[in-house]
Amino acid sequence: MGGICSVLLFLVLFGYSNSNEQCTASEKCSGQPAANKYSEASNKYITAINEAQTSYQPCESQNCSCYFNVIENDLQPFIDGITKQMIESVRSYGTKYQVIDKKLYRQKDCMFPARCSGVEHFIKPFLEKLPNMEMIINCRDWPQLVKNYGLHGPVFSFSRTQDYLDIMYPTWGFWEGGPAIKLYPTGLGRWDKHRQSLREASKKWPWDEKISKAFFRGSRTSDERDPLVLLSREEPDLVDAQYTKNQAWKSPKDTLNAEPAAEVPLEDHCQYKYLFNFRGVAASFRFKHLFLCNSLVFHVGNEWKEFFYDSLKPWVHYVPLKSYPTIKELRQVLEFFKEHDELAREIAERGYKFIQKQLKMKDVECYWERLLLEYSKLVRYDVVLDKELIHIK
Repeated sequence: MGGICSVLLFLVLFGYSNSNEQCTASEKCSGQPAANKYSEASNKYITAINEAQTSYQPCESQNCSCYFNVIENDLQPFIDGITKQMIESVRSYGTKYQVIDKKLYRQKDCMFPARCSGVEHFIKPFLEKLPNMEMIINCRDWPQLVKNYGLHGPVFSFSRTQDYLDIMYPTWGFWEGGPAIKLYPTGLGRWDKHRQSLREASKKWPWDEKISKAFFRGSRTSDERDPLVLLSREEPDLVDAQYTKNQAWKSPKDTLNAEPAAEVPLEDHCQYKYLFNFRGVAASFRFKHLFLCNSLVFHVGNEWKEFFYDSLKPWVHYVPLKSYPTIKELRQVLEFFKEHDELAREIAERGYKFIQKQLKMKDVECYWERLLLEYSKLVRYDVVLDKELIHIK
């Protein structure tokens, strides 16, 4: 309700002329200076915020229950059962795992050992509850099964768009094997530890002491990020956005004709009021971390998702931006929130509280357990140990 009250207060303070006549963005109000009227953009943002917050129904989670509908929807294409033939048809699209007599087995070769290790960390605690079963778990960045392509089988992937059939699971990166950069040479992981360090950083830089500008550091995975970097070069007091090196970097051309910037620890992002999230190859690993700075998160594009994304609501927990926003659109939305600091603070706080309360490590573990149990109910054949697999202890 706090956000609604802020919007209504804004309307009361600025929606009337000096002669107490009610004004709208399309009306001319006698006696009111032009500077006090809404711009078309301001009307658009205020309407979106008001509508989103009015319709929002918070989820009171019981054992990660806020996410149960995601599991149900992802498994719906296989509601008639999973057969051996279906598994064999998608065998090459991921790493094969079996649960046999409460033990975990995996194909010997794993393309990304740290990622497989992260997946196994979450499966092993539930082996005693699982029947004999087998599954194909994709540890690549990209989902595998395009809808309506003719191939129909269960493949687990950490991220997807609506164009794919893949079953989403909480990424290995909650434990280990996330993106490896100079600051995190073994890969971004240990969500439990990052939750703690980011909470401490958010307390070090409370809202009123944060730097009032947008911030982004990352490699040029996509040119979708270019407008924010270019805006930063035009208006460095509004945005600090720079490209860092990635493994493919060869020259300044790869960082938009500038020398690469130094990487910045996630905790140091918390100095800034406005933090930007862009997709990477698929969904961005940084997204969940940014909220714990208690800063306002700007999320660009809505195509790519992880299992928890749909429980976060645009304009309630973060500011949504279309894919490939223009420099003008970026400037406009940033200036709006700089002028409406209380609205920005309230959205930031709701995003922080959601991730703090609904995406704890035990929620991730709970999701894994529920997903595995529901999947196991769909297996319609007797699973026999594949002797080519190795035992994961």
